[in-house]
Amino acid sequence: MNAKYMRLNPPSLATVQRDRRTMLAQIVTVEGAHKYVFLSGQLARDANGKCIGTGDMRAQMIQVYENIITGLKEAGATPSNVVKSNTYVTNMAEYVKHADLREEYFCNPIAASTTVEVKGLISPEFLIEVDVVAMV
Repeated sequence: MNAKYMRLNPPSLATVQRDRRTMLAQIVTVEGAHKYVFLSGQLARDANGKCIGTGDMRAQMIQVYENIITGLKEAGATPSNVVKSNTYVTNMAEYVKHADLREEYFCNPIAASTTVEVKGLISPEFLIEVDVVAMV
């Protein structure tokens, strides 16, 4: 089977650049018998890369989840196509206070999931990062 790979960095999602080079693909799709969508870890950034909700876990979760929905849409997928998510948070106690958001965005149907508390993310203002894998 020949698989077709596509790497996307849509303007609706901020990209990481160093020395004018893009450091990662926000979205990679692999299409063969099925289409798989791998969405890089999303932070609470707007399309210009500005942190949204500094110090506010709930606001950051909303921005992260909206970024994920945007990325999935760019790849031809929806939240119901998500089969696996990985969540990294800097404060687990604060994260679980807002479990209703995860349920609202990503629990229909429920996917396999991992959540880990970490010491820090790429920059101190970020409190949560989530990556997902979807199958269309």
